[in-house]
Amino acid sequence: MATPKRKTSTARRDKRRTHWKIEMPALATCDHCGSVKRPHRVCPVCGYYNGVEVVHIQED
Repeated sequence: MATPKRKTSTARRDKRRTHWKIEMPALATCDHCGSVKRPHRVCPVCGYYNGVEVVHIQED
C-alpha cells in the first residue's frame, strides 16, 4: 500500500478543512403572526403556512 513520503503540514491540512463549518439555519418571518420561523415550514407559534391554518394551536 502506498504511503506518503512527507507529513502533511498543519497549514495544508487546515486549508483543506476550512469549508467544514457549521452554519446557522436560515430564518424567515411568519406572514401571519410575524414571529421568526424556518422557511417552508409551518409556523410553530400560530400554525399557519402560506396564509392557511394547517395546525390548530391550543392556547392555555
